Amino acid sequence: MVCFGEILWDILPSGRQAGGAPFNVAFHARQSGFDAVLISRVGEDELGIELLDFLREKGIPDETIRRGKTHLTGVVKANVSDRNEVTYQIVQPVAWDYIHWDEDLSQRVAAADFFLFGSLGARSPKSRETLYALLNNARRKVFDINLRPPHYTRSIVEYLLQHADIVKMNHHELAEVTSWYEYPGDEETAMRHLADRFGVRTVCVTRGENGACLWHNGQFWESPGLTVDVQDTIGAGDSFLAALLYHLDRDPKEALDIACATGAYVATQRGATPSYTDADIRKLMTVTAG
Repeated sequence: MVCFGEILWDILPSGRQAGGAPFNVAFHARQSGFDAVLISRVGEDELGIELLDFLREKGIPDETIRRGKTHLTGVVKANVSDRNEVTYQIVQPVAWDYIHWDEDLSQRVAAADFFLFGSLGARSPKSRETLYALLNNARRKVFDINLRPPHYTRSIVEYLLQHADIVKMNHHELAEVTSWYEYPGDEETAMRHLADRFGVRTVCVTRGENGACLWHNGQFWESPGLTVDVQDTIGAGDSFLAALLYHLDRDPKEALDIACATGAYVATQRGATPSYTDADIRKLMTVTAG
C-alpha cells in the first residue's frame, strides 16, 4: 500500500504527537499486515527530523518522505475536549503542501495494491498536481475523504470521487456530500446513489460508537460497533480503514466487523499509533460479544 498526503505534529494538551491521516493509515496498515509506505514532505527543521525519527521507530520506511528548506514541517492544533469528536486547526502552508512528483514515487504507486489519499492532501496546488498525476498510475484508488473546513472544495472532492474505487467517510461527511445531489436521507440509499453516480465499487461510512456500514459490489452490510471505554478517537478511523482494506477481499462482512473492533481498540488507547496484534483485536471482539 502507498499512502499520500500529510504527516505532521498534532499539538495536544498533553504534548506533541505524530499524526496526519495518511501517516496514521500507513502505520495501521503495517500493523494489519500491509507493506505500507507514505508519500509526503517535511521541512529541514527539528520537527521534520523528529518526524523522520518517529517513522523509523515505528518501522515505516522513510525513503518516500521528501525534505525541503522552503517550508516548515506541518503542525496541527487538536482540540480533544470532546473525546468523541476531535477538532483541528491546521496550519497552512507547510512542507506537505509541496509534494513534488518524481519517477520513483510513480513506480511505487503503480506497483502497490492500494493507493490511498484524502481531500486534505489536495488542498494546495503543488501537492494536488502531484496527486492527480499519481492517480493515473494507481491500481486500486482509496479516497479517505476527511473533510476539514476550509481545506476542501466541492470540485476537488468530486474529482477525487470520480477517480476512486473505494471511498471511506464518516456519517457527517456522507450527509454533506450527498446533500449536494439531494439524495434520500437513509444511509443505504445515499451510499448506493453515490456509488452509482461516480462509478465507485465500495463506499464505507463510519458512525462513531455506532459502528459502520458498507456498500460493496452491490451489497450492503452493517456492523453495530463495540462499546468500549474511550480515551480519545485520534487515529481510530485510520486504523478502521487499514483493517477494512486488509480483509475486504476475503469476506466483506467480517472485514467490517474487524475494522470496527480495530477502531474501537485504538479508541481505548491514548494517541493515534498504539501497538496491537490481531490477537488483541480478536480478544476485544470476543469479550464485547460476551
